[in-house]
Amino acid sequence: MAKVIAQMTKYTVRTFPRTSRESLFSLSASKTSLNFSRSISGTRCLNAERLYTEKHEWITVDGNIGIVGISNHAQEALGDIVYAQLPDVGSLIEKEVECGALESVKAASELYSPVSGKIIEKNDTLEKTPNIINTSCYEKGWLFKIELSNPDDLKGLMNEEAYNLYLKSDQS
Repeated sequence: MAKVIAQMTKYTVRTFPRTSRESLFSLSASKTSLNFSRSISGTRCLNAERLYTEKHEWITVDGNIGIVGISNHAQEALGDIVYAQLPDVGSLIEKEVECGALESVKAASELYSPVSGKIIEKNDTLEKTPNIINTSCYEKGWLFKIELSNPDDLKGLMNEEAYNLYLKSDQS
């Protein structure tokens, strides 16, 4: 069974490289096996894996749109966040260049973009209630959305496993 699923996945990834989530559920019941393999490829195509920088920012990417935030490690190190300065919509920013700041009762920290691109949305709610980061840094506490200008910027980022190893090595 595992070999069949692996073969179906390879076929689906080649045949349907940009499957939308909506189309995954629009197939008829008679195509259940194809539906299953398409959902696997859809996940791979969306690249929803969270990637991290050494400065503790994260990004998830769907197509050429990235959502950026700070890691749980970063928000814990900062403590209670009281102020967020986010980049303006329409701004063009470069990878690893300062694009905003967070202030907490302990310290201030600059924000660096993990990729180059154009800011298409910022989390206005976060600017009004910055402590959302402390309770939901991966869901409600995202910082901004960016249209990637160079998808190769993602190649130098760490996946979650590598980031966790980085945290362990950084704390020794």
